[in-house]
Amino acid sequence: MNISTDAPVLVTGASGYVAGWLVKELLEAGLTVHAAVRNPGNTAGLDHLTSIAGSAPGKIRFFKTDLLDEGSYAEAMRECSVVFHTASPFTVNVRNPKKELIDPAVKGTRNVLETAIKTPSVERVVVTSSCAAMYTDAMDCRVAPGGVLTEDVWNTTASLSYQPYSYSKTLAEREAWKIAASQDRFRLVTVNPSLVIGPALSKKPTSESFNIIRQMGDGTMKQGAPKLGIGAVDVRDLAKAHLAAGFLEKAEGRHIVSGHNTNLLELGKSLIEKYGDRYPIPRKSLPKWIVWAVGPIVGGIPRKFVRNNVDVKWKADNSKSKRVLGVTYRPLQRSMEDMFEQMIEAGVFRN
Repeated sequence: MNISTDAPVLVTGASGYVAGWLVKELLEAGLTVHAAVRNPGNTAGLDHLTSIAGSAPGKIRFFKTDLLDEGSYAEAMRECSVVFHTASPFTVNVRNPKKELIDPAVKGTRNVLETAIKTPSVERVVVTSSCAAMYTDAMDCRVAPGGVLTEDVWNTTASLSYQPYSYSKTLAEREAWKIAASQDRFRLVTVNPSLVIGPALSKKPTSESFNIIRQMGDGTMKQGAPKLGIGAVDVRDLAKAHLAAGFLEKAEGRHIVSGHNTNLLELGKSLIEKYGDRYPIPRKSLPKWIVWAVGPIVGGIPRKFVRNNVDVKWKADNSKSKRVLGVTYRPLQRSMEDMFEQMIEAGVFRN
């Protein structure tokens, strides 16, 4: 990959789980990274990035930005050739989905891309979308052409009241393509990952992914885990996919970045070999009828979600990411073990 280091690049939400590994890749390639964050004064929350910059050939500069503050990315974007827009809320438990998910995702995307139109140096924008912009439930895979998600499929089943996170990713990506079509200054490329797993660069990771895996070690799933159909991708493979999307000439359009068609139980079982004797890792399938009965009471899980995802296979075609972006996917077990080990070291499972 021929990466020019002449111009800086912008990474929004630079302190995030996925963005951290992307910043590492960029710094190690010798680039100057303009890291857009909400609070550049929060040195503790940015330590992992400054320490990488200390030993890498690239340089990092921090800029204060806000997804909802129009024009707040202008200074950070000045002279940048590529913009990586990774900033978007990823949380499941929300009280006000429009305020907490939809507005930051859609307005933030509009804010970043409209700034890019006004910034003469920007040649490409890479938006971190999601497979959630293609599906809401694993059941949606069944009705996709050939029973498999592809880059041609769009999510049509999420709403403000049902799976608002998926709805936010769908609306934000549609907004990105609409804005991109209205101009000819930059090329838009999207990266659409499934559930992101693997270690974080920050010592105390807070991503929703870690909340899910935590339940596999703290006893929540000791009676079993549901075979809830999902895809999974290692955060380090995803970072390399972003790098390729930003700098490969042939990169265009959407890219499903997902290493494994799997389910929640299989994620858990991948930890048994190394950790099964010390932690209450789920070993068996939790029957659908039990999840159906207790899900709404214990976990606030809607019965519609149980019906459409538990014991339903999730399938996506990742061939474009391998062919165009050159992504190679590491084994699921390695990703899960590296992630779980970090959580042990961080004291997540201490009683």
